[in-house]
Amino acid sequence: MKIGIVCYPTFGGSGVVATELGLALAAEGHQVHFISYSQPARLEYFSENVFYHEVSVSNYPLFEYQPYELALTSKLVDVVKYEKLDLLHVHYAIPHASAAFMARSILLAQGLYIPFITTLHGTDITLLGKDPSFEPVITYTINQSDAVTAVSESLKQDTYKYFPITREIQVIPNFISLADYDRINREGKVNCHRKTYAPSGEKILLHMSNFRKVKRLDDVIQIFFRVQNEVPSKLLLVGDGPERNRIEQLCRDMGIFGNVKFLGKITAPEQILSLADVFLLPSETESFGLAALEAMASSVPVISTNTGGLPEVNKNGVSGFTAHVGDVDEMASKALLLLKNPEMLRTFKEQARKAASAFDISVVLPAYESLYNNLIVKSV
Repeated sequence: MKIGIVCYPTFGGSGVVATELGLALAAEGHQVHFISYSQPARLEYFSENVFYHEVSVSNYPLFEYQPYELALTSKLVDVVKYEKLDLLHVHYAIPHASAAFMARSILLAQGLYIPFITTLHGTDITLLGKDPSFEPVITYTINQSDAVTAVSESLKQDTYKYFPITREIQVIPNFISLADYDRINREGKVNCHRKTYAPSGEKILLHMSNFRKVKRLDDVIQIFFRVQNEVPSKLLLVGDGPERNRIEQLCRDMGIFGNVKFLGKITAPEQILSLADVFLLPSETESFGLAALEAMASSVPVISTNTGGLPEVNKNGVSGFTAHVGDVDEMASKALLLLKNPEMLRTFKEQARKAASAFDISVVLPAYESLYNNLIVKSV
């Protein structure tokens, strides 16, 4: 198949999933064309069957804001026509679904039909989607999509709750490639790196996100503060974003800055996750919780909230523990329970890895391929 993938090129979950999906499809022999305003963050090397098309937006003094949606629509029309794509798969509804709909309409007027799939990732529904200025367009373009998928059952139900959607929404979860994590373990560098960050054998807690308020970085710090009071520990913070400066100052104010390492953005999280003993994800909401899954694939148990799609990924008492949003005492207590009991921690590490195997790309990819095939057959 010749597949066009439209996504945001940033480190956010939707862009990462879209990129990894495209690379996996290319490895299976499909031709994949990424279409975005810059090269996706994880598309850093040459891959067979992978192509990138940049959307250029011209500066024009009449416009206060650059009309990206229109530029994207024109690029989609161009790529579909000249690369002879079979379908478009757009990740994140705003504005990709509306651009795909307009492109399909333009091509249809020229005698071509290109089906498009819209994959909902979370904040396009639960945050931006609630904005009244977006709702009519989101509703219409989701309903006009040839197929709609959501990354969790929770997000599917939220979509039906917030929007008058008449289409069936198929749940196809996010995924990881366990082979990538196995390779890291085979390289045997984990213990060496642990000595870098925990030279005296301290336990390592880790959090990874885009440092937005919804991730509740304050809770991460509060949990760690309680843990390090009882167990010698280090905290690794992976990522960056608007909350970083404030959180750095909070660590200084609390006197724990020396035990907290800010590592910034990392394109290959599997290289750092395997160092951790416990992963912290106390988010206000998560439509799926890809970071939790990546930790589990690294055999790291997860302490998370029980909101949104997180309980579908992190099974309480199996791959880690869940608690109510804001209950830092409970999350710290569960982290300490694991860290103070080596045998229990070992068991939870094994269970986390086993739970992650249900989300391996080898399990999820066939669902997308089946969906693609069905749409192509219908469009012929």
